[in-house]
Amino acid sequence: MVSFLGQVRADGAAEALELQHFAPLTLPGMEELGRSVLARWSLDGLLIVHRAGTMAPGEPIVLVAAAARHRRDAFAAADFAMDHLKSESWFWKREKRAGQWHWIEPREQDYADKERWS
Repeated sequence: MVSFLGQVRADGAAEALELQHFAPLTLPGMEELGRSVLARWSLDGLLIVHRAGTMAPGEPIVLVAAAARHRRDAFAAADFAMDHLKSESWFWKREKRAGQWHWIEPREQDYADKERWS
């Protein structure tokens, strides 16, 4: 089994991270991502958990765990899921720095990471 735990960056500048979502889009989107991962790799199990709300630096945001008989399938499945969550997620993110909230958009690298799976 391979797992990845994404956390709020504790870089000293970020005071908090807030993730908002619209449940009628989020749940079907997460389910479709799971189906996509399971269709692409031979897995014994897959778990994707994503938090919403306000989180402090160092707190967990997302957990992706993939179990497979072959390590490459598990690593690739978890990597694929994270690349999709970073670039086409159903969450709106904003970060608090110096007492001010700022919306966060995916970076160009996030889109490039996702495109390598096409």
